[in-house]
Amino acid sequence: MALPVVDTEYLKEIDKARRHLRALIAYKNCAPIMLRLAWHDAGTYDAKTKTGGPNGSIRNEEEYSHGANAGLKIALDFCEEVKAKCPKITYADLYQLAGVVAVEVTGGPTIDFVPGRKDSKVSPNEGRLPDANQGPPHLKDIFYRMGLSDKDIVALSGGHTLGRAHPERSGFDGPWTQEPLKFDNSYFLELLKGESEGLLKLPTDTALLEDPAFRPYVELYAKDEDAFFRDYAISHKKLSELGFTPSSSGSKGVTNGAVLAQGAVGVAVAAAVVILSYFYEVRKKMK
Repeated sequence: MALPVVDTEYLKEIDKARRHLRALIAYKNCAPIMLRLAWHDAGTYDAKTKTGGPNGSIRNEEEYSHGANAGLKIALDFCEEVKAKCPKITYADLYQLAGVVAVEVTGGPTIDFVPGRKDSKVSPNEGRLPDANQGPPHLKDIFYRMGLSDKDIVALSGGHTLGRAHPERSGFDGPWTQEPLKFDNSYFLELLKGESEGLLKLPTDTALLEDPAFRPYVELYAKDEDAFFRDYAISHKKLSELGFTPSSSGSKGVTNGAVLAQGAVGVAVAAAVVILSYFYEVRKKMK
């Protein structure tokens, strides 16, 4: 499929999709799984071969059936509801926009979103995503392959402040934080507390404390939420743009203006959405 033309009409479609995603995520309380969808579509990127990445291929049954993607058909179906209302948006842009909106409406940082990703029907082989049972060397292998850094690894791990693990999907059970529908720095605070009853610690979580390259970032983000938000927004944008080059410099400037305008609205409604979503979610355990 050719690159979408990022013109005024396409930017309007992006803004329309953003509005629909905000409403859907607030109503369905599905921010965690929408963020996971965005990460898993992007996280297959290989910087050496220029394959995988945020190209919408996760919609292929071959790929969403990978073990690491268990449960993501739920998020794909949610996105189809938005796609039906915004048919011009590519799947690649839709999935990454869903991740950006998921962070925004749960109180997280505003993440710059540049549209124009090309869809692909070619799925990479299974095994490119992180294995939660592994330690620091595995994390570095996976993220370095994408072209990301130690700081990116820790900042993106902080996204586990949202959601919970489900045994039927990962073999693990439970939330990482006390408020799994609020995006903040509590993941790092919980990590430094050590064992806390009822709160999840995966091997890939404790790996952040074990490795001397990771731990300083954990300690920084635990004491300085602003630093975490700043670095997370940068790392998330990098992840969402792996292998992607905007079609023109002009479209980026226009898009950034739209993002800032939309972001201001998102910040205004975020607190209310978080409170309502949390009380609704706590007893439903929906991801």
